Formats: sequence, structure tokens, C-alpha cells
Amino acid sequence: MSAVSPKPGVKPADARFSSGPTKKRPGWRLSVLEDAALGRSHRSKEGKAKLKEAIDRTRALLQVPEDFKIAIVPASDTGAVEMAMWSMLGPRPVDVFAWESFGEEWVTDAKEQLKLPDMALHVGRPYGALPDFSKARKGADIVFTQNGTTSGAKIPNFDWIPADREGITINDATSAAFAQAIAWDKCDVLTYSWQKVMGGEAAHGMIILSPRAVARLESYTPDRPLPKIFRMTKKGKLDAELFEGATINTPSLLCTEDYIDTLKWGESIGGLEALQARANANAKTLYDWAAKTPWIAPLADDPATWSNTGVCLKITDPAINALDEDGKAAFAKKLVGFLEKEGVALDAAAYRTAPPGLRIWCGATIEQADVKALIPWIEWAFAQAKAA
Repeated sequence: MSAVSPKPGVKPADARFSSGPTKKRPGWRLSVLEDAALGRSHRSKEGKAKLKEAIDRTRALLQVPEDFKIAIVPASDTGAVEMAMWSMLGPRPVDVFAWESFGEEWVTDAKEQLKLPDMALHVGRPYGALPDFSKARKGADIVFTQNGTTSGAKIPNFDWIPADREGITINDATSAAFAQAIAWDKCDVLTYSWQKVMGGEAAHGMIILSPRAVARLESYTPDRPLPKIFRMTKKGKLDAELFEGATINTPSLLCTEDYIDTLKWGESIGGLEALQARANANAKTLYDWAAKTPWIAPLADDPATWSNTGVCLKITDPAINALDEDGKAAFAKKLVGFLEKEGVALDAAAYRTAPPGLRIWCGATIEQADVKALIPWIEWAFAQAKAA
């Protein structure tokens, strides 16, 4: 097949646009891990010091209030969210807000596993649309996702959470932490994983608890069995050692060292504001291009909800939209295939259950120059796919 247009002359310096695990921070190299406490017990003085350093640097960089507790937990963000849900939900009604694949997992937990009796589900449809947050009840516990990794839609603000709420809020912030503002006065539990905005290694999660969340843990004992990895209390009191680096299970000290390196990098470039600014600039580059390109658009219709990390784009070309669902999926696969074959964008396909299109990670570890260099290649790949 002959090309319908010449290939662009400049490729992104780094083609990794995966939404998780994400690209490592600029300048990362294996040698930054040489100080890891390898071969040492995580209970040793050196091992505990590394874990405590990760917690302390997290507090400083993420600007976590001093009276909030921070712990490293197993099973990534999923483990952190489920720890909170299984340990804390039950004494009050529950409102679960979801609008993308991972948020809907918490719907499954609440409805089918925990079988919470007084529960309201608020699900945004179609992909990119948010649920009706005005339905949040003052007396209910609230579970929500701050940023939809698979839908490219974020909450525009935290104003919908009652300031005088009686319940607790559980915020799955895995693709928002370090890239988007967090209203700590509206979050009682906040979770995320290392492999998102900071480009750390996978499998470890973080859970951050407000004093209100601690009070819930110490006043409520669920009537369900709790696996060991979910237990945050001992004899009715918060397990304080867990929040000083004494993890529930054995963590990877190699991954811990890598996470510490990402935090040091974030500090070195200007802290939280600089990390957010990098993500904002990357995402704006794509959104500005989409605004003047007739065949592509953000998956979310409302600009106030556009994610600045996982940017999800849908194909709006009339000829492509006239195809059946299989045809649309085949076209998107072809487009992404051209990008990957040329080595300009790896892992840039939309999430498997989302509408066919592109999902391009724009978090803080991505260089804006790479996003700019990618755009002509997307246009070239689209023309190639249409001509195929």
C-alpha cells in the first residue's frame, strides 16, 4: 500500500504513552535504584527508614494535612480502595458514583460482594458523561473516582460534597493524585498507586486517612470477615505502625526506592504546582489540536470535565461513524497499529470497554515536546487507516 501522505519528519523522543504503568520520569535510569535496601528485611532499621521516607516525602509533595495518616498498602490502588470499603462501609447509607470501568468495580464490590442494604448507585452514561452529583446525600458515605482513567473525564470540583456531611468520603484518586487539585477537607479516604502520575513501579498502593476516617475505623467493626491485608486496626485502635512504614505484607524495596526517586524528581522541578502544570500543558496540547480537527474530539463533551492525565479521544469522522461497531473498532485498531509500527505511540488505544479511539497519557512524566511531535503522526496514521 502506498502512503497517502508523507510521514512527518520528527518522532517523539519517547513513544510511551501508556495510561499505566506510565512512562518513567525524564532522565530516569537504572542507576537511580542503586541505594535500594535490597536483601534487607522491610522490618530492618534500613528497610523501615526507606518506607518512612516514602511516606514523609509523599506528605510533603502531595501537601497532605499533618493530621492525616498515610500508609503503603498491597495490591495497588485497587487494594487501597477495597481496604477502605470493606473496613469502613456499613454503618451508614452509601452513595457510589461511577462513570468508567474502574469506578464501576466499586459498584460491584458494594452491590454484589458487600451487599450493602441502603445503597444508591449513580452511574454516568455514556462514556465520558458524569453522574448526577446533586444526589449525594448528607447522611451517606460516598465512594467516587476523581478522574476516570478509561473515560477521560474528571470531577470538575468537590463542591457537590456536603461540607457538613455526616458520612465519610472515599476518593479513588489514582490517576488524579499529583496532577489535579485535591480538596482535603472533602476527602476522608484518598487512594492512588505509584504507577500513574509519578511513573513509579506497579503493585503498591497508598491510602490516606483523615481524622474522620480514623474515627470510623475505631468505632465500627464490620460483621464481615476481613482478610489480613485489609486490617488497619488492632484491638479497636488504628494500627499506628502501619502509618509509619510497617507494611501489612512484604513490599518491594526496589519499587520503594523507585517511588522515592519519583518524589525527589517532583520536588526538584518545583513541587506539586509544577507537576500539575506539566500535565495541564500536555493535555492542552491535545485538546487544542482536537478543537481544530474535524474528525476527532474528546470523549467527554463538557470541557470542565476533561482529564489532564488520561486524555481520551473519539473518532467523529462521518464515514467512520457510519460503520457498525465492529467496523469502528477495526478502524481504531488499524490507526493505533500504524502509530505503534512507526514507533511513535505505544499503548495509545482506548480502553477495551470504551468506545474505539485513542487514550494518550499526558501525566507529569510526559514531555510536552513529545505530545506535540505525536500529533502529526496521528493525522498521518488516520489518513493511512482511511486509505487502507
